[in-house]
Amino acid sequence: MYKVGLTGGIACGKSSVAELFKAYGITIIDADEIAHALVVPDSPALTHLSRHFGAAIIKPNGQLNRAKLRELIFNDANKKHQLEAIMHPLIYAEIEHQLSLVTSAYCVLAIPLLIETKMQSLVDHILVVDCALETQINRVKLRDNLSNPQVMAIINSQVSRNQRLAEADSIIDNNQHISDLSLQVNLLHNQFLKQSQ
Repeated sequence: MYKVGLTGGIACGKSSVAELFKAYGITIIDADEIAHALVVPDSPALTHLSRHFGAAIIKPNGQLNRAKLRELIFNDANKKHQLEAIMHPLIYAEIEHQLSLVTSAYCVLAIPLLIETKMQSLVDHILVVDCALETQINRVKLRDNLSNPQVMAIINSQVSRNQRLAEADSIIDNNQHISDLSLQVNLLHNQFLKQSQ
């Protein structure tokens, strides 16, 4: 099974790229979706998190208060490491499980923190979605309604753009129009089909 690791900084367009691969019938294993599914109300992972970080991270309806958790971890590197120590093994175990069920010619593993978690060996090819820092900042502010300092805290918590690009086997430039994105994905799709044979 040929595995493509799809990664990139926040708001660089990983989801858009994943959707384009999905349109070719390629299985997408999404680490963010897995992380969300692991912390549904009353799940063992959510119970563990509330014990560790306090009941304030749980909303009255039993759901995870993501804004509260984000606030906690981005102001405290130690807490961020604690969260990762709890969640990353669970996420990667589920990724392995989903990999065992893949039937498409190759699969795309959408893992935003692929390089940060040093899991490059999990994939055969690292595909980085890249855009200019200014574009990235504007997209996050629009999408998540965050201030400049909050956006920069998130960006600075990830590996640098240069570090990410240095790890890439292929790079998708997402500064352009969606049609340009489709063209780049089409070329890569054909390349991955050949490599998976």
